Amino acid sequence: MSLRRPNILLITSDQQHYSTLGSVNPEIRTPALDRLCAEGTRFDRAYCPNPTCTPSRASILTGLYPSQHGAWSLGTRLSEKVPTLGALLGGAGYRTALVGKAHLQPLASRPGAESIECQPLLRDLDFWRSWWGPWYGFEHVETARMHAAESHVGGHYAVWMEERGLANWRDHFEDYPANPEKTRRIYSSREWSLPEDFHYNRWTSERTIAAMDSAGEEPFFVWSSFHDPHPPYLVPAPWSRMYDPATMRPGRMEPGEHDRNPPHFRQALVDDPDYWKRAARGQPIHGAWYQARDEATLRADMACYYGMVSFMDREIGRILDHLDASGRADDTIVVFTSDHGHFLGQHGLTAKAIHMYEDVLRVPFVVRWPGRVPAGRARGALQSLVDLAPTLLSAAGLPVPHAMSGVDQLSCWGGGEPLRRSAVVENHHGTGCFHMRTLVTTTHKITVYHEGGDGELFDLEADPGELRNLWHEPAAQATKSRLLLEFMQACMRDESLPMPRIAPA
Repeated sequence: MSLRRPNILLITSDQQHYSTLGSVNPEIRTPALDRLCAEGTRFDRAYCPNPTCTPSRASILTGLYPSQHGAWSLGTRLSEKVPTLGALLGGAGYRTALVGKAHLQPLASRPGAESIECQPLLRDLDFWRSWWGPWYGFEHVETARMHAAESHVGGHYAVWMEERGLANWRDHFEDYPANPEKTRRIYSSREWSLPEDFHYNRWTSERTIAAMDSAGEEPFFVWSSFHDPHPPYLVPAPWSRMYDPATMRPGRMEPGEHDRNPPHFRQALVDDPDYWKRAARGQPIHGAWYQARDEATLRADMACYYGMVSFMDREIGRILDHLDASGRADDTIVVFTSDHGHFLGQHGLTAKAIHMYEDVLRVPFVVRWPGRVPAGRARGALQSLVDLAPTLLSAAGLPVPHAMSGVDQLSCWGGGEPLRRSAVVENHHGTGCFHMRTLVTTTHKITVYHEGGDGELFDLEADPGELRNLWHEPAAQATKSRLLLEFMQACMRDESLPMPRIAPA
């Protein structure tokens, strides 16, 4: 076996439900990811540290929880003073690159040295033609900040479209809010007029390959960060027609399932925006909106979402094929995962929300490292995205900083015993009742709120669909007490992770 430090290729999607892999779901076609599963180990119980983009992505880079690294919600930023995986690997001789979506800073930032993911800078293509990093420890950066045809398209992706000859690329994107009719027209059919050869999936795969090649004989760490399948639901043909809405089976809400849940579960299905303003005392809450969708809309959205995943999979296949052809696959750790999950009608919910269900907390997670990670295995050993930084540092033979809260999972990846008893997920919106924290064990899940006496307790073995909240049930109080103790102990294992405040029942 080579003594050379392994290359590291981290491939992430954005907002992908854990079930959207062909290896676990025959209704979706993902041949590249299925191949990765066959050649590596698929972990079926992997969790994000926060079910929104910025906090979770910052945790991937830092090995810290959102409450520790400071980017605790959308609209916050990761300070460039926080040590990152890219910086630590770069300092050890790795060539480092970030290609694709970053979302480590808010759109409302002011332009400046530490704030590039904002308007109007995103549209300043002269800036992007001359800026390539360094940033957050990556020596080379190619990034863009949008989903589908959103109006804040720009960055290196827009430069790439122009360089490839698509001078009229703006015709395929929103001009919101100046032209709402154009926005409606773009999204109405879920079929994007943008040719697939100019889609950001192709840009991400092409530039990822270039980043790997540019490393030469030196080891590389490349984060290949795809934007899809995050809504809006939009994808070019033929992917827009790949799945028939009539055959889709979206999730649904069972009658009475929210009766035992806190009031905001039921309120998500009522068109009453004033409720959220009152409940949050004016604090912004991402995912607090009218969630209900009719069956036809859910089916059409799901077909498009599956098409977005399959298109992304094709481009991931290009990357893996090139890695094989380059002769570097045996010396490369490949990790595929997503920043958080997604709702497609489950529990009556859509997209992402403030409800801590498995659909939005669990993520697909696959590791391939020939000769070191068993091939063709599927495991239920708990993983967290906060574990990625310490584990990859360990795989590179580098010390793991004591400040990192993640678990070094290297021995588990190699087929050893599970290393986690539980995973902690934070979700913080303002300072009111929508500040919550969840503990997931191999058998149960418990969610505690910053305020009030409500919470959630689910027996994941007896009730995998999470339909019966046991929080207030007398027969479950012993289980609840045991889990609350485990929760406090999990937080105490790292003194810098704030403990949840337990309100009296």
